[in-house]
Amino acid sequence: MLRNAKIGFVFQFHQLLPEFTVLENVKLPNMIGLEQRFQPTQLSERCMELIELVGLGGKEHRLPSQLSGGERQRVGVARALVNNPKIVFADEPSGNLDVDTSSSLHQLFLNLNKDRGVTFVIATHKESMCGISNRVVALKEGRCEVKPLV
Repeated sequence: MLRNAKIGFVFQFHQLLPEFTVLENVKLPNMIGLEQRFQPTQLSERCMELIELVGLGGKEHRLPSQLSGGERQRVGVARALVNNPKIVFADEPSGNLDVDTSSSLHQLFLNLNKDRGVTFVIATHKESMCGISNRVVALKEGRCEVKPLV
């Protein structure tokens, strides 16, 4: 319950349920557990806001099979945010995205951090992520090293 209420997850391979629409996939974390954080009408409004935020307005009734890989990943981001988590763990969130979509996703993460105080812990191989991060911890040969920001 704690994980579902306070932590969001963005998986490398989005992990959407194929028989559910975009809107239903985004709603899922709120529907799991003993205590739903939003009433049904509020939840639909919240999910639609997030779907718009990630650039998928108008696609809320599509199935994952009707979306591109980048669109599926953005559904995963919206789903991770639905319960207003304080922290989001993201595993290669832009690994399968084109440069423009990747850049807009990174900007979204920055905005959410600045405007809503959401902390993002991102596992990535993309050096470009280091330039937008507040802190970089690198794993090299089994050791952690905090890299200075330039």
